[in-house]
Amino acid sequence: MAAAEQRTGVEADPLALERQVCFALAVAARSVIGVYRPILERLGLTHPQYLVMLALWEDSPLSATEIGRLLQLDLPTLSPLLKRLEALGLVDRRRNPDDERSLRVTLTEQGLALREEALAVPGAVMEQLEITEEDAVALHAALVPLIGKSRAALAHRTGAERPTG
Repeated sequence: MAAAEQRTGVEADPLALERQVCFALAVAARSVIGVYRPILERLGLTHPQYLVMLALWEDSPLSATEIGRLLQLDLPTLSPLLKRLEALGLVDRRRNPDDERSLRVTLTEQGLALREEALAVPGAVMEQLEITEEDAVALHAALVPLIGKSRAALAHRTGAERPTG
């Protein structure tokens, strides 16, 4: 029981905004992405574009479907991101010769070179947030099971797992 509850003898309101996990996660996400924004602007990227580049720096080429699965984005959300990254000269989008329905995304030389600059991003974000690498790893480790459980709950409710954006 919280101190305020003990003093008043009244149970806390289960609908109180400050008790909502969804509210805390939404505010945390917006706030942390806000910290990323000026750091990524120096690279010429938005946060969603940065996520696409992270996927491609890890493994390129990838199909648009694979990128969507990795980032849990649907193709209508992902397509404009890929077009913009291509316009910036960071990726090349081409139909897969083995499967014309599949769009193959490859890093350009410029996209590969940007990775070197991006190596400074995690450290700059941790510095801004005043957290250690251990803190970041622990936070990530706490969120991954929550993501899995929420996706499983959604899949159970809808009957099939769907990427969310």
